[in-house]
Amino acid sequence: MARLKWLLIGMLSFLGAYGYFVAFQLQSRVPPGPKFPEGTLLVVTSERTLELVVEIADTPERWARGLMFRDSLPEDRGMVFLFPRTTDTGFWMKNTRIPLSIAFFDGEGVILRIMDMEPCLADPCPVYTPGVAYRGALEVNQGWFERHGVREGDYVSLVSVPPR
Repeated sequence: MARLKWLLIGMLSFLGAYGYFVAFQLQSRVPPGPKFPEGTLLVVTSERTLELVVEIADTPERWARGLMFRDSLPEDRGMVFLFPRTTDTGFWMKNTRIPLSIAFFDGEGVILRIMDMEPCLADPCPVYTPGVAYRGALEVNQGWFERHGVREGDYVSLVSVPPR
């Protein structure tokens, strides 16, 4: 009887470890995504000008991928989404692991709306709709705009863009 007990304990331990291994392998498999060009973006307030290194999402494939599957974002970095026409569609955080803040801006770079967005790893994920028509959006770590005194009415300017 004692032998059976130890055999069962051993089997359960093995199955538990194997299940953890399989779950880890599935979670660590990230589908390959597009390469993002980098540029420099200025965020201009009435009191200061802040510089960010940004990845540029300027194609449907890059828009769809965004910051999905990333575990962190350096404090002085972000992602800027640039659209060829004004839009009012929302953003969602499907498969995004880090909390973000987003600033929606018009064709002149004026920030129209700032929102916080929470990570979402399982459906249903909420859609963050700004309620304004915009031409681009800047995603940074959640709270970055607040920490730096950036408000609606301030503006952004992409000053360095890699050649196509």
